[in-house]
Amino acid sequence: MMKGNKIKTMLLSFMVIVLFSLSSYPAFGEDAGGAFDAITVDAAITPAVAKYIIKSIEESHSARSQGLIILLDTPGGLDLAMRDIIKEILNSPIPVIVFVHPSGARAASAGVMITMAAHVAAMTPGTNIGAAHPVAMGVGGKMDETMAKKIENDAVAYAVGIAEKKKRNAEWVEDAVRKSVSITAEEALGLHVIDIVAGNMTELLDKMDGKTIALPSGDVSFKSKGALINEKTMGLRERILTTLSDPNIAYLLLMIGLAGLYFEFAHPGAILPGVVGGISLILSFFAMQTLPVNYAGMLLILFGIILFIAEIKVVSHGMLTVAGIICLVLGSLMLFESPVPALRVSLRVMIPTIAIVSLFFVGVISLAVKAQMRKPSTGMEGMIGKEGKAITLIHGDGKVFIKGEVWNASSVDTIEEGESVKVIEVKGLHLKVEKTEGQ
Repeated sequence: MMKGNKIKTMLLSFMVIVLFSLSSYPAFGEDAGGAFDAITVDAAITPAVAKYIIKSIEESHSARSQGLIILLDTPGGLDLAMRDIIKEILNSPIPVIVFVHPSGARAASAGVMITMAAHVAAMTPGTNIGAAHPVAMGVGGKMDETMAKKIENDAVAYAVGIAEKKKRNAEWVEDAVRKSVSITAEEALGLHVIDIVAGNMTELLDKMDGKTIALPSGDVSFKSKGALINEKTMGLRERILTTLSDPNIAYLLLMIGLAGLYFEFAHPGAILPGVVGGISLILSFFAMQTLPVNYAGMLLILFGIILFIAEIKVVSHGMLTVAGIICLVLGSLMLFESPVPALRVSLRVMIPTIAIVSLFFVGVISLAVKAQMRKPSTGMEGMIGKEGKAITLIHGDGKVFIKGEVWNASSVDTIEEGESVKVIEVKGLHLKVEKTEGQ
């Protein structure tokens, strides 16, 4: 009986503790302490970055955060990725604050549009925003005048529409697109391009306090003064995707992959180069799904590899190798068709890579050609040119001693016993020999 009472007392105590713990948390839909989440985006706007921002907005909403702060520093990026981000921000169930930070950061090109779409747009002193003119994609960055005008007008309409929706300076946004104008944080505040200039996130939250913004669900007011900031970092998956979205990394992986597979095919059985090459090639192809790849450039690089392989099979006196190097150079220059420097391969990466890869291929080709031209040292072919001694008189047929073995041999000339001979032909187990010069 006593034991039963003890169990009941323990269960009752446990229920009291659970109820007390639950009472300390807000009910579903209530403010969870008024905290803000903060993420950092300091890269070009790519599909990987867009997915990270969209996922962060969803997670902040699920965590019932008061809003999401995006610390932005970007040179621009891809139009489709930018539009995905803006669509998510405009339809976000929680406030999204874009803060161009820290000093020295910028919101250029696609970054302008993302900042304008935010519920609160803020900048740190020493930052700038602007230069949103759409630029041509492709080799040489050229397009006909009609197409250029269409793209420009589309970008202007999109930017002005966002500015008007957010009640910001639509005239300046149009100039940023048409004339590539860029302004400082203080100028942006004066022109009503942004809402706040703040030196840090604490100052930003203080200046946001009491501000009312419109969400799809209705108007909400910030209670941000002294609010907690939950700084979030990219998970491993996002870090990998963002790293692979760097065109320099994707380019290096492509070159390592092609070199590894080429070495494996040229020297079957090496295994490690083939495994490394295969993994690198798969990762590079995955990365290129998120980058503006010019397939003409890709085909030129692959054709260059084919020319290197052909050099082993065809005697071209190095012409195929030179053509392969030229294809590598042209293909590398054309591989990523983006006007944004952050989405192109850096020349500081490209030039050393082409030099190293070209030397690698030339070295492998040289080894393969030398191996093919080397005189056989084993088998019947390896007997040609070997020297030995006649152990019988050879007048037509006789016997010789070569490489520690006695062979049947024949000769057109008469060879005396003990004279030196050289093999000139092999027929099965019969050698044709001649007297060594000087005998």
